[in-house]
Amino acid sequence: MAGRINDDDVKAVRDAVPIDAVVSEYLQLRNAGGGNLKGLCPFHDEKSPSFHVSPAKGLYHCFGCQEGGDTVDFIMKLDHLSFAETIERLASQAGITLRYEEGGYTPGRQQGERTRLVEAHKAAAQFYVEQLDGPEAEIARKFLAERGFDQAAAQHFGVGYSPAGWDHLTRFLRGRGFSDQELVLSGLSQEGRRGPIDRFRGRLMWPIRDIAGEVVGFGARKLRDDDNGPKYLNTPETPLYRKSQVLYGIDLAKKEIAKTNRAVVVEGYTDVMACHLAGVTTAIATCGTSFGEGHIKILRRLLMDNAGSEVVFTFDGDAAGQKAALRAFEDDQKFAAETSIAITPGGMDPCDLRLAKGDAAVADLVEARTPLFEFALRHVVSRHNLDTTVGRAAALDEAAPIVANIKNSSIQHESAVQLAGMLGILDTQFVVRRVSQLARWARERGRDGGPDQGRQQHRGRPQAAEQARPAPGPRGPALNLRSPAHRVERELLKLALQRPDLVSPAFDAYGADEFTAPPYAVVRQCIEDAGGTAAGANDSAYVPRVREAAPDDTVRAMVTELAVEPLHTRRDPDEAYAGVQLVAVRLAAVNHRVTEIRGTLQRLGPRADPEHLAAVQNELWVLQQYGQSLRERGYAAL
Repeated sequence: MAGRINDDDVKAVRDAVPIDAVVSEYLQLRNAGGGNLKGLCPFHDEKSPSFHVSPAKGLYHCFGCQEGGDTVDFIMKLDHLSFAETIERLASQAGITLRYEEGGYTPGRQQGERTRLVEAHKAAAQFYVEQLDGPEAEIARKFLAERGFDQAAAQHFGVGYSPAGWDHLTRFLRGRGFSDQELVLSGLSQEGRRGPIDRFRGRLMWPIRDIAGEVVGFGARKLRDDDNGPKYLNTPETPLYRKSQVLYGIDLAKKEIAKTNRAVVVEGYTDVMACHLAGVTTAIATCGTSFGEGHIKILRRLLMDNAGSEVVFTFDGDAAGQKAALRAFEDDQKFAAETSIAITPGGMDPCDLRLAKGDAAVADLVEARTPLFEFALRHVVSRHNLDTTVGRAAALDEAAPIVANIKNSSIQHESAVQLAGMLGILDTQFVVRRVSQLARWARERGRDGGPDQGRQQHRGRPQAAEQARPAPGPRGPALNLRSPAHRVERELLKLALQRPDLVSPAFDAYGADEFTAPPYAVVRQCIEDAGGTAAGANDSAYVPRVREAAPDDTVRAMVTELAVEPLHTRRDPDEAYAGVQLVAVRLAAVNHRVTEIRGTLQRLGPRADPEHLAAVQNELWVLQQYGQSLRERGYAAL
């Protein structure tokens, strides 16, 4: 039976790895105010950032898709890991040695499958790097040198060499405790006649890392004429490696992509190396497949879909390159970023260009880019005979929708004028009107419920998303968050979780009946069960205790959401702001009780027992006086 990770070690891992550092490995985060950060959610597609992270609380919550939790939850959900695998990965990053209970730790027996495969790839990458220095790898070193890459460049990118023998790596990894089943599952080995053999033999090796920097696969380049395999051989699809979801160089480029709001997409491993060495450190490449939906999602999270962000594709000027460029243009609308194309001169790729003309030529290539829509426009127009009226009309029919889809309205107008010139249509305004009409129709289709319409409904501010959100679990009817009482109850609970020092000790004296929304009453009970706000000030374990006190996952998710959601104040919250919320909740509860008592009096009628009637009337009078005092004196009346 697998050993259980020591509880103290789990806590040490949680405390050692800040959530913002972990999340930043996957997406760009920006200031959201109140000490929180925000970015594009990695769990669903959105155009406006609704994914909030609270470094102080160690929590995240998306106000679009409702995913939320702590650092461990984030890794588990995004990378589909078990709890143990997640703790093992975070412990490795933090340099923490884990202790396993129930008989101690046995390597290979108690680690999760994914962790084992990652460890195998890490060991393989180091093995290949060491082999590059050997006599057999002279052909690999020569290949690199001929392309302008010295030893330092090879080390920077982790380039290695796979020996030409049948099972050098397989035997090495067996010696490290990996089973044959693990080696075949990882894609590092494959079944031979007499057992597993190395998948990669006698090739130059590039480690392919995911966005978190872990080696998940390899790209292998043929070096010898007697190698009958393909020129490039990649790791097959495995539990770690999905070619449609990895970008070579993303681990090295991600910070610069987020910083500069630009990504440069090239075609091969050596092109990525050449670009980075030439100063274009935002270069990445797909791994043996065309640029697609999964790659777009990775880049969008880094670029945050700013209007000023840009994706630059580099392609050869030949027919295949033009075809690839047009295929990229089909995905243009999936970016809020502008897309451009840089066509290499003379059919040279960036690696050849750097070798022939130096680093500056590679940088100049990217700077001399052309908007991708302009490239597509010229391609469409070139297919028609513009010497005839029919040809010009056909070209306009095909080209006008391209211009209408340009996101920047000012560029759209200029391009419509440019299109009229390209087609030889003297009535420029006719083309401009045609484009404007198509753009308007596209917008109207979107408003009427286009493919993105369902997602648009939850892309606004967090408070907008609240309006239609149901109460968690079977704890009452759907919350009408337009109710003033419910809004202030939510704000007070947010303060109790985010700034307990501002509402303590008054909040702890509030009863369950002060919260008229059943789910909020449950959250208040969780806070009480965790020791109350008095115990929460300056205690990093306070919110985790409240989450642990939740009776189910739904309530726990609401606690997370309230702990991360921005407060409705533009200034830093203070005692005065907290006092307003405390008074508002108490006053709403008083008014609610007053309404109930008036209903009771109406039901009692004139024949009621005089003593009972007097008691009810007295309670009504007391509550009315207390309500008046709260309205006049505020926090002092509490």
